[in-house]
Amino acid sequence: MPTKRIADLAPRREELDPIEIASRDELRNLQLQRLRWTLNHAYHNSPHYRQRFDSAGVHPDDLKDLSDLAKFPFTTKQDLRDTYPFGMFAVPREQVVRIHGSSGTTGKPTVVGYTKKDIETWAEVVARSIRAAGGRPGMKVHVAYGYGLFTGGLGAHYGAERLGCTVIPMSGGMTERQVQMIQDFCPEIIMVTPSYMLAILDVFKAQGQDPRLCSLQIGIFGAEPWTNAMRQEIEEAFDMHAVDIYGLSEVIGPGVASECIETKDGLHVWEDHFYPEIIDPVTGEVLPEGEKGELVFTSLTKEALPVIRYRTRDLTRLLPGTARTMRRIEKITGRSDDMMIVRGVNVFPSQIEEQIFKCKGLAPHYLIELTREGRLDCLTIHVEVLPDHADEASRKVLAAELAHHVKSYIGISSRIHVGDPGSIERSAGKAKRIVDRRPKD
Repeated sequence: MPTKRIADLAPRREELDPIEIASRDELRNLQLQRLRWTLNHAYHNSPHYRQRFDSAGVHPDDLKDLSDLAKFPFTTKQDLRDTYPFGMFAVPREQVVRIHGSSGTTGKPTVVGYTKKDIETWAEVVARSIRAAGGRPGMKVHVAYGYGLFTGGLGAHYGAERLGCTVIPMSGGMTERQVQMIQDFCPEIIMVTPSYMLAILDVFKAQGQDPRLCSLQIGIFGAEPWTNAMRQEIEEAFDMHAVDIYGLSEVIGPGVASECIETKDGLHVWEDHFYPEIIDPVTGEVLPEGEKGELVFTSLTKEALPVIRYRTRDLTRLLPGTARTMRRIEKITGRSDDMMIVRGVNVFPSQIEEQIFKCKGLAPHYLIELTREGRLDCLTIHVEVLPDHADEASRKVLAAELAHHVKSYIGISSRIHVGDPGSIERSAGKAKRIVDRRPKD
């Protein structure tokens, strides 16, 4: 546990927005009111949504209760690609003051737009997230998310400014300079992907500096799934609190949900702006609260690009609120589209990551390679040895240990390649975990 006291960082009740601690009845009434507005706004101003609603035989007036949302069709990433670039906007293009988009590495990029009010809403929910993580006005926030079309950098930037923090807009890359700025500017908070935080940790160690002595008190990590084992690694290495933030550009960007530092027990969804559902990823049926499935979001206040029942592909479950009235989503450690099927076994990168953290001589960097030999799929896990375990005998022991854990806990045989320190490529953004070299059937 970090030595920085949670009680000194957690926000006081009077510092919270009233809606964060409103009753569930108050929240549901607000959601119903805003959901009716959203459905009407989408239907009357977006030809795409009008066509989808008409084809499904539903109308905004059919929403009498929150449960009626299940009657409406889903939105997927393919919808945004099919209407590229501006076909899903629900306001005239001239009212869009900001455009963001995905990288488009797996097809056409998805493009999202924001009105002035949307930008203000986004800043509000990110500021709320930073405060929930322990941030305070006047703190310095080192933003190492990438700036540009990716929503991470500017989303964190505007939210930190809204809260009244001092922003250090580093962006990604130049890892040695990142460490220098942390040492020189002494920020209390860093916002970055968890995998890149490990790359920053590598540079601290390479320079012979003790990261526990740096100024960082809080790390707000998002943009990719990460495990509680990685949380523990980061917290122990830096003597700071590591808190999860969740978002995706199609819904608004970072700030859709956030962990609270006082509990760290899942991410509270800011339900006054985003309505969550959990569905069966195969049938699309809405699942009861507490059951694991695919996370779906409907925006409640967005103007430029309202999203109705957007399928995130993230796997989690809805839980009652704890530190806030609003419901939580369990920490996301996998996506339905990241799932690998290897010889009939469903495997997620996060499962392998958990086993790597059990092997004390291995660094927390890895790459999963899928190949096929004859009719059989083969799984190779590329990992790095720590410098004090780099002899050949230690590598063999670690490879056998990891293979045993993967077989015992996941149920699949694997090949382990233990490489030199620094042999796994580092990413300043989202880490690439899987290389699938299997022939396309």
